[in-house]
Amino acid sequence: MKFKSIIGCILCGYFIIGCSVNNQDKTFLKQVEFEEHTSLNEKVKMAAHVVPTQQQLDWQKLELTAFIHFTVNTFTNMEWGHGDESPEIFNPSELDARQWAKTLSDAGMKMVILTAKHHDGFCLWPTKTTQHSVVSAPWKDGNGDVVKELSEACKEFGLKFGVYLSPWDRNAECYGDSPKYNEMFNQQLTELLSWYGKVDEVWFDGACGEGPNGKKQEYDWASYYATIKNLQPDAVIAIMGEDVRWVGTETGYGRETEWSVTAYAPGGRPEMAIINEQLELQATSNDLGSRSIIEKANHLFWYPAEVDVSIRPGWFYHEHEDNQVKSLTKMVDIYFNSVGMNAVLLLNIPPDTRGLIHENDVARLKEFKAYLDETFEDNLILNAECSNEAAAKLAIDNDYDTYWQIDNLPTAATFKLSQPQKINVIMLQEYIAKGQRVEQFKVEARVNGAWTEVAKGTTIGYKRLLRFPNIIADAVRVTIEQARDGALINAIGLFASPEILSEPVIQRNREGLVSIKAETTHPVITYTLDGTEPTAASARYSQSFSLPDGGTVKARAFINDFGSQSSVVTQQFDICSQKWTIAGVSAQTEQFKPINAIDGDPNTMWHTPWGDNVPTHPHYIAIDLGEQLNIIGFSYTPRADHNKSGTIFKYVFYVSQDGKTWQAVKTSGEFSNIKNNPVKQDIRFNKSYQARFIKLESKEGAFNEPWVSIAELGVITK
Repeated sequence: MKFKSIIGCILCGYFIIGCSVNNQDKTFLKQVEFEEHTSLNEKVKMAAHVVPTQQQLDWQKLELTAFIHFTVNTFTNMEWGHGDESPEIFNPSELDARQWAKTLSDAGMKMVILTAKHHDGFCLWPTKTTQHSVVSAPWKDGNGDVVKELSEACKEFGLKFGVYLSPWDRNAECYGDSPKYNEMFNQQLTELLSWYGKVDEVWFDGACGEGPNGKKQEYDWASYYATIKNLQPDAVIAIMGEDVRWVGTETGYGRETEWSVTAYAPGGRPEMAIINEQLELQATSNDLGSRSIIEKANHLFWYPAEVDVSIRPGWFYHEHEDNQVKSLTKMVDIYFNSVGMNAVLLLNIPPDTRGLIHENDVARLKEFKAYLDETFEDNLILNAECSNEAAAKLAIDNDYDTYWQIDNLPTAATFKLSQPQKINVIMLQEYIAKGQRVEQFKVEARVNGAWTEVAKGTTIGYKRLLRFPNIIADAVRVTIEQARDGALINAIGLFASPEILSEPVIQRNREGLVSIKAETTHPVITYTLDGTEPTAASARYSQSFSLPDGGTVKARAFINDFGSQSSVVTQQFDICSQKWTIAGVSAQTEQFKPINAIDGDPNTMWHTPWGDNVPTHPHYIAIDLGEQLNIIGFSYTPRADHNKSGTIFKYVFYVSQDGKTWQAVKTSGEFSNIKNNPVKQDIRFNKSYQARFIKLESKEGAFNEPWVSIAELGVITK
């Protein structure tokens, strides 16, 4: 009880300033603190009346926003710079912020957030805090200002503008000297928020790769927030801020149950960290706001989710990823699982070394926008007859601020369509200006006179989109089954999304045989090996073919006598592992053998023993390539079962002629950001090496575990 009282005192100022209670509407602005002995039923009712600030509500309505990752990393082919990069390398040949803004505006984005300073510390504006910035770069003879150019372009194209400023700074000498660095960081914030007009979102990354033996910096979050509120009072503060929450993954997918009212305390201030430690909550926790969580909580916060994901595997531009832009199918799936799951989608589109958004990314964004336009241009429910709940008409009047108020549960409303319609998407929205409340719902459709359930779910929040197989229905029934102190539904939509022809899947086995498959029934698949786009006239795939030395395979599926086609899928292969053998490992298990790391199948893995009292780092795996190869890099693929355990973070990579004398070619390597983005890592060396043997040695795991896992280990020779 004493500890609880201390926490209450610490938070007192926060809640006095931020909490507003209107006795008539029973609302709690942004957060609520429970008195001691408050019952669960009382807590749940209060949770229903926690509401967003106007800034949070306006932010939620943006739905689609864009990230721009651009800095020295763009020119070093890295994800996390080390901070020692020379500003001389920052020299985009055609930087055009107007091209960025127009491309993103045309794609339907409503805001653009720029990495003004990433972890490497290089500043994209002429800051007075360091020379490690554009003033020391050859670009525009040191007179350039990327922040200015993009902020002006955003104004021109009607986009909101946000800035990303990394607290972790690998270049600043004062990083680790907490007061001195905090002063510098606040000065950088002041410049960004004073020099460029309105800023709508400030994005504080929580990443820090210093490790247990690195520099220790105590961030003065309270002063950072005060600086922002003083200079840009309408801006939301994201991730390590107290307005917008990281959804907990960089896959592009939100939770099936996504509460904006959470027990997870926002921001980075120590008192908030203590609350989360008490409840054992993290941003990655599956449950942040259920009744069972609320029962244990002393506070609740309006802390909505932002889903950040890149259009490519990496966050910064890498030329070798030009053919790995996410497919239209994947982009649409991400949209339905982010915007359609009560979150805002923050889609990263990284400019290339020219300073332009690459043509492949532009083309995919155009496809994406066209698909969304075609899907949502015609809401088939707007002229429906509401037969059994007159108030439900308010949910289909196309007015955001009117709503169907539901006091008794369960309650259903039936909407009779003017004629039978093909449908495959339903949209539900809560009037979150008065809270998020729905806990369970279902949707039924009348097909050939019979009612059948087509969708169901838990939370709705700002927006819930659910897809189901095509049906022809003449009526739809929406039932709100469970909610917190009633429900307020302000929009219902029915749509018919166009079919997306599934893309082929290209795979190669250990022996170098390539197979191409598609889920679509009886497709015609064509492919090329010369880098050109496959057409109806290209070679038809009929059986697996040999590609042991690697190459680029592009494939496309066709149906309806070539009348419909999929997007092009590209897969790049290097030399296959047919001749390879395991030369040695630090540890192994019978279940996950070392050979799995070179079997050509990313769904298998090598895993060292796990549990208590097991061998720890360094771990290693050594491979006999079976022949001398000219190696320019290697690839590491983390396990593919959605369990990140054993992922390697820091490593050393060796080559050898005889398997006895080893040369370290990467002495202090790191797989940057692999903890949050566990995708295949392609690591290229500064020069080539002749080798018969290779060895990967782990130094540190991404999750501080003593064991390691590897799905695939490969070499780069091209």
